[in-house]
Amino acid sequence: QEQLVESGGGLVQPGGSLRLSCAASGMIFSRRTWGWYRQGLGKQRELIAYVGNIPIYVDSFVKGRFVISSDNAKNMVYLEMGDLKPADTCVYYCNTAPECALQWGQGTQVTVSS
Repeated sequence: QEQLVESGGGLVQPGGSLRLSCAASGMIFSRRTWGWYRQGLGKQRELIAYVGNIPIYVDSFVKGRFVISSDNAKNMVYLEMGDLKPADTCVYYCNTAPECALQWGQGTQVTVSS
């Protein structure tokens, strides 16, 4: 059974950092392009970055602050987030990208607040 489990979120002050992780199971991980999405309160879920052979940052607001990576040996996708801003407060999800082909996981909440 295909499953995505996100973790690593939390409460952080503006300017802080977090590392999100996504564990993928029940699928052939290395044949897919993986992305991180986020959804703010009352907003639609949006793709912010994805990685295949190279990382692509779709959302210009995160470029230079976030780094996406994947580890095929561990079936993991990561999002290193730096210089966090209140506008980054969202639930973060991973999925295939740019087309999300899998059932969504529960996501991980990131709250940026002083």
